Amino acid sequence: MTDTQTWTGSPEPAADPRAALQQLPVEVGKAVVGQQAVVTGLVIALLCRGHVLLEGVPGVAKTLTVRALSAALHLRTTRVQFTPDLMPGDVTGSLVYDARTAEFSFREGPVFTNLLLADEINRTPPKTQASLLEAMEERQVSVDGTPRPLPDPFIVAATQNPVEYEGTYTLPEAQLDRFLLKLTMPLPERDAEVEVLARHAAGFDPRDLEAAGVRRVAGPDDLRAGREAVARVQVDRQVLAYVVDLARATRVSPSLSLGVSPRGSTALLQTARAWAWLTGRDYVTPDDVKAMARATLRHRVRLRPEAELEGVSVESVLDSVLAATPVPR
Repeated sequence: MTDTQTWTGSPEPAADPRAALQQLPVEVGKAVVGQQAVVTGLVIALLCRGHVLLEGVPGVAKTLTVRALSAALHLRTTRVQFTPDLMPGDVTGSLVYDARTAEFSFREGPVFTNLLLADEINRTPPKTQASLLEAMEERQVSVDGTPRPLPDPFIVAATQNPVEYEGTYTLPEAQLDRFLLKLTMPLPERDAEVEVLARHAAGFDPRDLEAAGVRRVAGPDDLRAGREAVARVQVDRQVLAYVVDLARATRVSPSLSLGVSPRGSTALLQTARAWAWLTGRDYVTPDDVKAMARATLRHRVRLRPEAELEGVSVESVLDSVLAATPVPR
């Protein structure tokens, strides 16, 4: 199943792209209650041109968050419901025979968008999951030997349910490593859930974001300017060494059978730079690295079976690594 949301027109780029992008959590908050951290994570992914794995039980507004962010950023978004019978061509597109011209022409799949919401990605077989790998890594789709570039920006926001395993296919480590961030969407606090019900009682329709007051506050030009600014954020060599020390500490942790690879440490450097810029600085501090460590690394490590049996969690292991690794001064 595929749904597409397209925003027409082209808003003027903001004079201050950082200020424009900082408005996004507030703007999305008009439609989604209590998920500001997730929205900020999605903005960081867009600044880093990375992909996001969203994990949460059904009904915590994963789809609505992505749709509202897309509206506030003036991006085209497409939602694909991943099912066991979904084929690779249903995602990437395929060659279609035209009887009038007696020729094959390429019909674009839903992956040709700015923000692809891959809903319940672990419900489709590995062959279809793998069809996203080229798009995620190379930002192109190859059909019949011809590469076709994807729009810019392009990111995948894939969702999965953490408590339902029947009829699912576990994502392989190679694909998990392609996601820049893994963001968890928790159940709302009591006050937040009361606010959700109050909005619905007042007539809120999640399908009508315009009526909810969500407006465009930034656009692709602001993202491009932001990326250029993030690339200029300075990183001291001691902070680089700190990132490496964190990654190496996961590789020798007795609770982990798989530690963070060099791709993971590179990802942590990227997200820390984006976080530093988004919070108003042109240099990275160890606190920036700590702020992004859990979201960037939690899906890149694997617990040993005996640690799982003892009730150890990935989050607790990462907390221990952060606490034990010396912080540069």
